[in-house]
Amino acid sequence: MRTVFFREAIREAMCEEMRKDQNVFLIGEEVAEYNGAYKVSQGMLDEFGPKRVIDTPIAELGFAGISVGAAMNGLRPIVEFMTFNFAILAMDQIINSAAKMLQMSGGQIPMPIVFRGPNGTAGQLAATHSQSFDVMYAHVPGLKVVNPSNPYDAKGLLKASIRDNNPVVFLESEQMYGDKGEIPDGEYLLPIGLAEIKKSGKDVTIVSYGKMIKVALASALELEKEKISAEVIDLRTIRPMDYKTIVESVKKTNRLVIVEETWPFCSIATEITFHIQKNAFDYLDAPVKRITQADTPLAFSPTLIAESLPNVKKVIKEVKEAMYVG
Repeated sequence: MRTVFFREAIREAMCEEMRKDQNVFLIGEEVAEYNGAYKVSQGMLDEFGPKRVIDTPIAELGFAGISVGAAMNGLRPIVEFMTFNFAILAMDQIINSAAKMLQMSGGQIPMPIVFRGPNGTAGQLAATHSQSFDVMYAHVPGLKVVNPSNPYDAKGLLKASIRDNNPVVFLESEQMYGDKGEIPDGEYLLPIGLAEIKKSGKDVTIVSYGKMIKVALASALELEKEKISAEVIDLRTIRPMDYKTIVESVKKTNRLVIVEETWPFCSIATEITFHIQKNAFDYLDAPVKRITQADTPLAFSPTLIAESLPNVKKVIKEVKEAMYVG
């Protein structure tokens, strides 16, 4: 095992797959000459050249459309958006072309394409640059949505996404690129659609994903000090979702708290809650709790940002309410 940064894990996944398959290429704003806006693609232009590491104009709809066409013709594009806030402009290609092509072609045209880049909040970037798009993409049949929380998962899941013959939306975070974690020396892949129990527990289940896993795990450690044993589940993949792991955990703990960065209306928590009431209702000893971003565009003020986003204090409060303790 060796320790790498999150951005390095992403880079290794792309480089390994590009060495393995000449049809894989990277395209996006500043991915080549500038080595990536967050240095994720550093050195890739030198190794693979300008035909496989391609700088684009600031035209997300345009280069997303080019990439969809390339995938239709047998190539395997990795499309980097500087931020998924900019990818709003490319949603027509992601949702109306990439997600639907296999169905509209009667199964004749697969769509092996990965749309990746940072998603969600990243400090004082204000309302139009601080949005989480997990739910929007997960709502669409035909798309797979992956949101890793650490370098190990990022590399293994990205390699699996690049090899997948379906379009994958791969969500990262500016605030995670500098995170460190251990990865194996040899090649490995992780299956898309399988959650991971990050911490075992018996009193309450906390479900989260992406960078909110840090909040969930920190909350679980604080709860241990008060003799509350929390089981923490990292979804890793939003669609397809591993409902089975969540249901089995709730059957053991009898309580569920969900932590996510998205807005509350039509959230991931809403989807999970439906499946729990359908498949584990009789096991619940308390209503399902959720902690989300406030139902408002994110402000620029640090004080309002802190008030809007999930944090350890909020999670502990909801867990204690679910436990009926003060």
